[in-house]
Amino acid sequence: MANQTEKLRAAGGDVRVSFGGASGSELGLACTSVDELAAAYGKVVDTLKLTKVDFDIEGSALPNKEANTRRAQAIAKLQQNNPDLDVSFTLPVLPTGLTQDGVDLVADAKKNGVKVSAVNIMAMDYGASFDDDMGQYAIDAATATQGQIKSALELSDDEAWKAVAVTPMIGVNDVKNEIFKVDDASQVVEFAKSKGLAWLSMWSATRDKQCPSPQDTASPTCSSIDQEELAFTKAFGAYNG
Repeated sequence: MANQTEKLRAAGGDVRVSFGGASGSELGLACTSVDELAAAYGKVVDTLKLTKVDFDIEGSALPNKEANTRRAQAIAKLQQNNPDLDVSFTLPVLPTGLTQDGVDLVADAKKNGVKVSAVNIMAMDYGASFDDDMGQYAIDAATATQGQIKSALELSDDEAWKAVAVTPMIGVNDVKNEIFKVDDASQVVEFAKSKGLAWLSMWSATRDKQCPSPQDTASPTCSSIDQEELAFTKAFGAYNG
């Protein structure tokens, strides 16, 4: 990973490493002390010379208030040792906004001294009842989240918009009646431009191509819809954040 990171930087890019996610053992749960957790994060930050990190908190980790506070205190310590470290949280969302657990996590992070630059919402897998306009659902989710983090982080209206990032799941979602199309990406880009969102991303770059044969379920290696290769990359690339 270090070699890939250096190559990307040499080409003019950079990386934001995300801790957590849906699989594996989330460090905030696995480490039992703030110092142990901060050291684990710090080792990765130092090894890869990171200036940006993300914490993807979902599943059973999200409602665990003890782990959330421990994680927040460890991140605050990490930022004390790395004053310019940019920190974001990636959280599940509905078109109605973050769950209460998500709002509580963000508020707790601020309470414990974390400087949060952005909340990145996973605009995907809302549930079987959400089977309409996925572009509009993402916009609705971002709009609701803006209001929630404006309060939780005590931000101005403009600051709150600049602290919202959106990551849709392109193509067929795990909830297969949810299909995020290239036109949806363009719709979200126009919204992002109008509000000045932190950034747009997607799950995931490896899926940004048509599958070799037709399928109607989510694949980890293709989008499961008819599309040109890298169509979503090009669409989202129209927004620079």
